[in-house]
Amino acid sequence: MPNILHNPFQKIFFIFLFLFANAINLKADEEGNGGKITGFVKTIDGKPASYVNVVIKGLNKSTMTIDDGSFTIANIKPGTYTLITSYVGTKSEEQTVTVIANQTTRVNFTLHESAAQIDEVVVSSTKTINRKKLNIGKMNVAPMDLPQSVTVIGRDVLDQQQSLRLSDVTKNINGVYLYSARGNTQETFGARGYNFSSTNMFKNGFRINSGVMPEISSLERVEVLKGSAALLYGNVAPGGILNLVTKKPKFEQGGQVSMTYGSYDLYKPAFDVYGPISSKLAYRLNGTYENAKSYRDNVKSEREYINPSFLYKISDKTNIIVEGDYLNYDFTPDFGTGQINNVIAKVPRNRYLGALWSTGNTKQTTATATVNHQINSLWQLSGGFSYQHFDRQYQTTERVLPDTLTGDWGRTLNRAKTLEDYFTAQFNITGQFNTGSIKHNILVGVDADWYRNTNYTYVTNVNKVSSYLDQNNALQSSVYDKINIFDLNKYAQRTDKPTMNPFYNVLTPTNRFGAYFNDLISLSEKVKVLAGIRWSYQYISPTTVTTYYNTTPALVTPSAGKEDKAFSPRVGIVYKPLATTALFASYSNSFVVNTGTDINSKPLDPSLLDQYEFGVKNDFLNGNLSVNVTAYRILNNNLAQTAPFLADGSANTNTNIKELVGETKSDGVELDIAGHPVKGLDLLAGYSYTNAKYTKTSTAVGSNMAGQPLLNVPKHTANTSLFYTFYNGDLKGFKVGASVYYLGDRTAGNANTVGQTPTATQPRSRLVSVSGFTTVDASVGYTYKKLSIIGKISNIGNVLNYNVHENYSINPIPPRQFLTTLTYKF
Repeated sequence: MPNILHNPFQKIFFIFLFLFANAINLKADEEGNGGKITGFVKTIDGKPASYVNVVIKGLNKSTMTIDDGSFTIANIKPGTYTLITSYVGTKSEEQTVTVIANQTTRVNFTLHESAAQIDEVVVSSTKTINRKKLNIGKMNVAPMDLPQSVTVIGRDVLDQQQSLRLSDVTKNINGVYLYSARGNTQETFGARGYNFSSTNMFKNGFRINSGVMPEISSLERVEVLKGSAALLYGNVAPGGILNLVTKKPKFEQGGQVSMTYGSYDLYKPAFDVYGPISSKLAYRLNGTYENAKSYRDNVKSEREYINPSFLYKISDKTNIIVEGDYLNYDFTPDFGTGQINNVIAKVPRNRYLGALWSTGNTKQTTATATVNHQINSLWQLSGGFSYQHFDRQYQTTERVLPDTLTGDWGRTLNRAKTLEDYFTAQFNITGQFNTGSIKHNILVGVDADWYRNTNYTYVTNVNKVSSYLDQNNALQSSVYDKINIFDLNKYAQRTDKPTMNPFYNVLTPTNRFGAYFNDLISLSEKVKVLAGIRWSYQYISPTTVTTYYNTTPALVTPSAGKEDKAFSPRVGIVYKPLATTALFASYSNSFVVNTGTDINSKPLDPSLLDQYEFGVKNDFLNGNLSVNVTAYRILNNNLAQTAPFLADGSANTNTNIKELVGETKSDGVELDIAGHPVKGLDLLAGYSYTNAKYTKTSTAVGSNMAGQPLLNVPKHTANTSLFYTFYNGDLKGFKVGASVYYLGDRTAGNANTVGQTPTATQPRSRLVSVSGFTTVDASVGYTYKKLSIIGKISNIGNVLNYNVHENYSINPIPPRQFLTTLTYKF
């Protein structure tokens, strides 16, 4: 294997140079014998107006102004033309220009609105699903023209709902749900039947670790691209990807400070300031501190967060954004209420079952640099690098699994530590050109990840390691003490915190590389075709095991390296019978890396998943309301399952020896509604139906069972959020709102397998049934000049339900709580 494949950053550098050289050639080629029109569009108060349409009347040529208000249209046949500028909600402007061969004609426009008025138009015209700016798609394409379902939740929604955690935000995204909240250490999300995990979570377009609860106050918006995104991001689960977009610097002075106070002594001061340092350099700095107790006894948390960023305009066409953030999160690990015979135990919602000294901490640091270069009005070069360091550790008693019907539980100790270093890079070229009357909007790019994961294993006494070994010589958890989950007074709880020492750690390096091409072909204004393909390469290097005591047995054998390659095609068609309606259909393919070997001891190939998606996107009321409907099918017809026989024909009892013979299928329908149908009213609503299950499995012991649902997938979800702001009358400045969220029945726990052996605590099934629930939140707020206050009561009905991770972390949802935020804007 050439070394360049195992160091993808070298390869991406040379490919970037090649793409950049070709982009420069494109710029040179476009000069030809035609003329060029350049200029600026500004507001009446002299501020640059970005995203303004500039059209040459009578020609099939148009462009859009960039951040500094500039535009360029090249390759124009000499002659006299009428140039028209237009912007949603503003008056169109016209000028007559004369184009001369091989010369540049300069023309400037002034919109008869101020920058403040333009900002109001931007806010009111981008709340619908089909009109919001989208970074995660990597192309400058309106969501209406994409044959895929997209949702964007903006800063206005986060403020209205006083979102504290990402799970608060995802309640507004139908079909995306909280998959589990393991041990109160993290939140994991899913969509369309599949778990996101770290591979599907991004910040500013770069993959991040999902093992931390991210800070919401720093976000400008949350983007979700539903379905397969393998063409753009490689090894991602097919349900969708989620991108966190942080606040960016501005060349205008401003900011705000706020104070949030809530139930259970929650205090959260926050600040956000921005402005110019010079004519070419701007900054932004936001941060927060949070201290809170919990509705759960003994549980508390403390967070410190800071997010500085700088924007430097190298030239009128080139800028660089450098940003970083740091989160320090102290928390109490909490593995919930437990279950008996796979039925959730009926213990009080507030009862904490872990050791009273339990501690946890997560530190996450990210640093990102992104460069954008506007080659001309039609071609843009962008790229960037990102680094992430992740350090999470906790010590507690975990896995609440009572061993008798009486609720007795021998609490087991665990100390866990995970270290990760994550380097990612990507470079993209986007551009537009015509072949005759056909328009092309292309994306060409490469990306690479260099990932190092280290997991630590601890024991309480390294001199007695043999006492922790089971009959298979594998390390098992030590028992700390015994309690009764129904009666904490039945046994005396230990209060001492044992010292746990590192026994060994396992380092797993992973390298990823991908190259992709995508073209949105406009056959006409009504018909568009999207076609693209990606080649992905992933190499998991041999693991390195470090033991801290030479006298202890080697419990872990370093695993061999594994190489995976896959092509991921995508094709779709959009038909727009009306400018406000788009019908679309698409096919895409993604892959999932498998563990284990085949019967010949060779690593398994990736499983390939096919996704089919159909839908309609509609804008009503002059673009003030979007109503979209999407139907999909995701099919994995080569799911890895235990092989029934070995190579010699004998029966196989090793679940690590597999073959690609299984199948899962996820069918669903999603309804998205968003916008402001009347002045002052903001509406978000949705419904999703998902039917995800195993449809074909092996008969070998250890295989999944056909007909069994995929775990933690609700068949039904629904959400509605309504906020109304009074602009006139005696109630001017007041805001009222309500949010309703429904999560349907789901099956959690562990999947049943063929030939599983019943135990005393799991005699029949390993599945845990969780019923559906509905919560209602209500808010009221008031704004006077630069001061605003908003309050919320959440879960008004005090509904009790649970988030379940496998069968040992069953955490009750929060009860009725209040939250209020006071904000002063500069």
